[in-house]
Amino acid sequence: MDLRKLKKLIDLVQESGISELEVTEGEEKVKIVKSGGTGVGHPAPAPAPMPPASLASAPAAAVAPAEMPGHLVKSPMVGTFYRSPSPGAKPFVEVGDTVKSGDTICIIEAMKLLNEIECDKDGVVKAILVENGQPVEYGEPLLVID
Repeated sequence: MDLRKLKKLIDLVQESGISELEVTEGEEKVKIVKSGGTGVGHPAPAPAPMPPASLASAPAAAVAPAEMPGHLVKSPMVGTFYRSPSPGAKPFVEVGDTVKSGDTICIIEAMKLLNEIECDKDGVVKAILVENGQPVEYGEPLLVID
């Protein structure tokens, strides 16, 4: 199913009064459940324990993204942010790394699909604003590049 169709279906559920929508297209099946404060449905999973942040990224996380000079790389979608291609693998980028436009800087998992996010500007990574495994929203700042 096309990503644009999925976004339209999600918008439809959010804007309407319905709490659940199930669509079958050929062999593909999508079920969208609107979570509300009703207490009905599945409980949210407990957040995974996060590893301690490295000393290099700790000061950057304390600074609000709007106050940090440089180019913000923003999330193009809603999903889960991953710094490396697999658990235990070396991260795509670290603070201080030089990146070029088109370099893969992270992965965002959305609906069980792993989407490689590419850098949109040449420069040096000044800060990584999101922790590994953290959920991100559309337009949320991920990295600062100078």
